[in-house]
Amino acid sequence: MTPKQKLAIAHQLERLGVDIIEAGFPASNKADLETVKLIAQEVGNSAASDDGHIPVISGLARCNKNDIDKAWEAVKYAKYPRIHTCIATSEIHMKHKLKMSKEQVIEKARTMVAYARSLGCKDVQFGAEDAGRSEREFLYEVLGEAIKARATTLCIPDTVGYNWPREFGQLIADIKSNTHGATNVVISTHCHNDLGLAVANTLEGAFSGARQLEVTINGIGERAGNASLEEVVMTLKCKGELLGGLYTGVDTKHIAMTSKMVEDYTGMRVQPHKPIVGANAFSHESGIHQDGILKNKSTYEIMSPEDIGIHRFNEAGLTLGKLSGRHALKAKLFELGYNFDGNELNQLFLRFKSLAEMKKIITDENLITLVSHKVSEPQIEYYQA
Repeated sequence: MTPKQKLAIAHQLERLGVDIIEAGFPASNKADLETVKLIAQEVGNSAASDDGHIPVISGLARCNKNDIDKAWEAVKYAKYPRIHTCIATSEIHMKHKLKMSKEQVIEKARTMVAYARSLGCKDVQFGAEDAGRSEREFLYEVLGEAIKARATTLCIPDTVGYNWPREFGQLIADIKSNTHGATNVVISTHCHNDLGLAVANTLEGAFSGARQLEVTINGIGERAGNASLEEVVMTLKCKGELLGGLYTGVDTKHIAMTSKMVEDYTGMRVQPHKPIVGANAFSHESGIHQDGILKNKSTYEIMSPEDIGIHRFNEAGLTLGKLSGRHALKAKLFELGYNFDGNELNQLFLRFKSLAEMKKIITDENLITLVSHKVSEPQIEYYQA
């Protein structure tokens, strides 16, 4: 993405009401440093809503002075700046990637968190990369040393998406119980989706005591992606009471627009059946489902599209196709100004079913043509999201 696009997304995240924006990796290149700085200056100093909320602006840094210096150079202009510094703690990463001993990793974590604080940054997040595969006692020790060095947040990543929900939830609970000083910091989740469990793991982490959830719009991210913001947020909106009264400050009516912006800017298309923001998420084609929706939307919808800022093209969200029944066809025709019953409706329904065998989606124009008896051999069109 261009710097201008990244800034636009940051402004949209501010409107969405997120608490923290990890704006980039300033040490990776000069362009990223300047973009993070711009976001810190603009988004990190102005409130997008009447409640005066201003998000924390965070910059990512490995556990070395150069990275931390660059991160601070970029984020220090924000009202609430944060440095997120991280180092791997799993045996496989320490041996093959870092080529460091446990003692060296502990020392690096302690000294670099302390160094970040010494720059004047009051909010330092420490991340234990590949925590999900790390040896527990060693992980507790590293995290405890980071807390002693005055880290304010501990990030617990399932870096390779290897954990499953009960396992990850227990990891969060065990860290809170066995890490010295853990009650004085915020525990954060950071879950990847390699096994399709990122959202479930994130929610289990929250249930087990994590109070910062790292997510991405549309679930984009390395390899199979990360936990999806829209899925995590809407689950908590629907089920938060059952999860101990958990909630977020996200204004969900901005979800659809944010999703579309990220889709357009990144070129990463949202698949139609993706929960919450997919094109089919609030569409009903099955005749049985359509009949229920026409009677009461809550029969087949646990949330409304309006909750995320979508105003659908028809009140019931009906998508007419080969699985649709007479009730749905009649309702749609009524929206278009036609009122058919009895044999007239039956004859029209037969022509509709013939057309639906050749077309994925039946449009309003198709129905008007059917009513006008102008249907001959229909031109086949296929819907593409």
